[in-house]
Formats: sequence, C-alpha cells, structure tokens
Amino acid sequence: MPLKIAFQMDPIGPIDIDADSTFRIAEEAQARGHELFYYTPDRLAYQEGRVTATGWPLTVQRVKGDHFKLGDQVEIDLADVDVVWLRQDPPFDMSYITTTHILDRIHPETLVVNDPFWVRNYPEKLLVLDFPDMTPPTTIARDLETLKAFKAKHGDVILKPLYGNGGAGVFRLTPEDRNLNSLHELFAGINREPLIMQKFLPDVSKGDKRVILVDGEPVGAINRVPAKGETRSNMHVGGRPEKIELDDRDREICAAIGPLLREKGQIFVGIDVIGGWLTEINVTSPTGIQELERFDNVNITEKIWEAIEAKIA
Repeated sequence: MPLKIAFQMDPIGPIDIDADSTFRIAEEAQARGHELFYYTPDRLAYQEGRVTATGWPLTVQRVKGDHFKLGDQVEIDLADVDVVWLRQDPPFDMSYITTTHILDRIHPETLVVNDPFWVRNYPEKLLVLDFPDMTPPTTIARDLETLKAFKAKHGDVILKPLYGNGGAGVFRLTPEDRNLNSLHELFAGINREPLIMQKFLPDVSKGDKRVILVDGEPVGAINRVPAKGETRSNMHVGGRPEKIELDDRDREICAAIGPLLREKGQIFVGIDVIGGWLTEINVTSPTGIQELERFDNVNITEKIWEAIEAKIA
C-alpha cells in the first residue's frame, strides 16, 4: 500500500547522491511506490494544535547535478502523512531538540523515524554509558581539573565536544601534549556544555567500524580508515571506507544493545566500534548505507522499509 512519507532534512541540493543515506532511503521509498515530501527543519511548526511543515512534493533520481525535482511549495499537516523521517544532521543543539519536542505531538499516530523522544534522550555519546563493560574508559565533565585527572591517569586520550558530529572538534592529546588548558578555554568560550574524554584506542589506525542495525538487528558493517596523519576516521574528514565483516565481538555488542534500540523505536542506527570497543551509538542521522550496499551487494534500505511498513501494517 503506498504511503505518504515526509523527510525532515538539511537542504537536498548539495548532498552527495553516492554517499548520502537520506537520498538512498528516499530513492528506495519512491521505488516502492511511496509518495515523498521534503522540508527543512526551519519549516516545521506547531500551530494551534497542529504540527505543520512547509515544503515540496519530491521526486529523486540518481543523476548527478539533477538528482531531485520539487513540486509547488505547500504547507501540510504532518498528522496526514504516514511516516516522518527525522534526518537533519547534528549539532545536537536546542534547535534540534525542539524539533523532537514538536514531532512528539504526532508520534506514533504518524510514525516518526527514529522515535523523537528517544532520539532526544539518547544522544550518540551518552547512550553508550549504559554499557560500561563494552566502552573504553570515559569521562564527561566541564571541570578542567576532572579532565586533567583523567588525562593523567590514561595518558593518551581523545577530547571532543559532547554533542558534535562528523569528527569536528576532535583532538588527540598524547602524554606529552600541553594543549588541554587552551582547548578547554576554547570550548568554554563557545558553549556551556561538558566535554567528553576517552582513552585513546590505538586500533583506530586499523579503522573505525560502522555497524548498521535495522530495528535492533545488525545487517552489516563498513570499516572507516583514517587518512594518513589523521586520528579521525569520519568520511567527512577524509576517512576511507573499506569492506569488512561482522565479527563475534560486534555481534556480542549488538546483542546487548539491540533489544533496547528496538524497544525505543530506533529503527535505523549506526554504532561505532574501535578495536572491539563501543564508542558511539548514532541515532540522530546515521550514515553508511550506500557504502555497505556497494561492498556487500545487498539492499539494506529495503530492510529498513520492510521494518517500517510492518510497523504501520
């Protein structure tokens, strides 16, 4: 049965159609006969009991430079659509959080993917704290002395913004590094949020594994290898995707976290595993679908839509 699908996402024009997961999700939805609508987060509104979005009917095609076509701009009531995809990228700031509060008003009568309540309450770098036996040593603090003590204990550490994304603002501080004070001043001047510090995992040089889960079940993985001279493996900053298989440790981690993700309506999730340690659980706008589909010659997006269609049915 054709469904009405709305995509809340960043501007569609600049996306890379060979890498963007939202484009691939929209492409598969269209192939399944679903009707697409597109709007940006700033066009979401609550109006006297109604949740509305101003945007455009959407069609997509895999043609670089001509990958989408829009109908006439129109305001719609999101209660009238079947599925809303929450797909804008972080930063996970108050603007992002507010959209989850507004979308709460229509979910689950309109299925919001992923469930906005739990997206809001399970930020990428905080949900992992529920699984301390699977994560590297971690501290979250704004207090400089706490961060210094952690660095003194573990020596080689990674410092990053708690609500950042795409590898932005990620620093490796070796035992000899003297920049913690300056970095703390820099971050403190930008916002009031704590920082997260983790013990550095040398195995990152072999890659940061992105495991994709659909409705709590692992469906495959890609390995993201840092560029030469880089600590960060994010593809936004030059990480190279490589084919890789799930191993026993990956399956152990997925078995531990999968039931919780399924229970909380997190249908499409990407987790990061370095050297067998879980470092992030990405629920806001995970990526990696297209690379995985190319490496494994599988249709992961079909599995996502089958899970959604089953929930609606």
